Amino acid sequence: MQCPKCKANMEKISTAAGDVERCTACQGLWLDVMVHSDIRKIAKEVDTGDAAEGAKLNTTDHINCPSCPSSQLIRMVDPIQPHIWFESCPTCYGRFFDAGELTDLSERTLSDFIKKFSVEERL
Repeated sequence: MQCPKCKANMEKISTAAGDVERCTACQGLWLDVMVHSDIRKIAKEVDTGDAAEGAKLNTTDHINCPSCPSSQLIRMVDPIQPHIWFESCPTCYGRFFDAGELTDLSERTLSDFIKKFSVEERL
């Protein structure tokens, strides 16, 4: 599998929640639909990339699904933490998180509450 953002190879990481694919270059993460419910439990285990580098790739869009390449990923915003932008496949429901996003999603802080009022809309 290739990373939908930087096109580098993805490596499979086995977790208690299921297998996760992590990019060997940008450290972005691909989670299949079955892993979604347990992402907060595995975030620190698999999200080992540099959040600053992930933020740079966050603006890359119009990317295809690494599992079903004929499907374009949809840009999504987490409703509780709208500063977190990720991509989701409308066909297989897999999700791609840039480095640092999954860890950020797993932690809710007062800062996240404040960011909710100052984040720009994702177009």
